[in-house]
Amino acid sequence: MRLTPIKELVTLQKMDIMDKIDALTKTLLYEKVAVIHAAFEDAPTTVAFVEVKKDATINEKLEAAFVKTNSINDGWWNNEGVTKMFDGGACRSTSMGDMVLIGNTKYKCEMTGWSEV
Repeated sequence: MRLTPIKELVTLQKMDIMDKIDALTKTLLYEKVAVIHAAFEDAPTTVAFVEVKKDATINEKLEAAFVKTNSINDGWWNNEGVTKMFDGGACRSTSMGDMVLIGNTKYKCEMTGWSEV
């Protein structure tokens, strides 16, 4: 069944409004943190922005960024909530010695846990 032009326009407007509501909700509930690879590189390089829950603790945000930038069954850059910032088709997983920037504070991945830089 084909929609009339007016019904089609209304449907498109509703979809646009829902997209805007989804974007606003995401902005209110999530923040982006930067993942910086430095362990094996000549210079620190931002490889991704990762969405984490705003109300999560610092440690929860760090762990979420770490997990989302590690390849398990697929390249980590395909994970939901990850914006790839590197050139090329692939990038190594986040490792000990890499960093995550939350707000203005940088944290370094240690053998166990994180330290503030």
